Amino acid sequence: MSDKSSNPTHYRLITALKAVGPYLREPLSNEKNYHFDCLSVCVDDKQSPEDREFWGWWLDLSFNGKSFEARYHLGLYNQVGEWVNENVPASAIQEINRTQEAFHNKLVNMLDEKFSLSVSIHEESVEFV
Repeated sequence: MSDKSSNPTHYRLITALKAVGPYLREPLSNEKNYHFDCLSVCVDDKQSPEDREFWGWWLDLSFNGKSFEARYHLGLYNQVGEWVNENVPASAIQEINRTQEAFHNKLVNMLDEKFSLSVSIHEESVEFV
């Protein structure tokens, strides 16, 4: 029996998206939009854990019922738990790009294999490959 469906339910998508990795932020997601993020590089690991900030990426993945559109952002995850669009230092770019590319490839492959759904990159998305 195939898992492929021309119109997967939100719950089937959530289950599949969780399996891609630890990046899905389910409370920030709904039936048309899924939010992911990755804290790739600690700004200062000498800080106590509750005070640490991270360089990384976040993704807004929109679903129109037929395909997905990915809009990636780069920036700083600050001490209050919010993403801020900030220029990422050159020392962090390689690791951010590595985690972002690995995640994106897994996401695209899973959505294609499991649901025959494609992912396009939004024109305002940051480039990472």
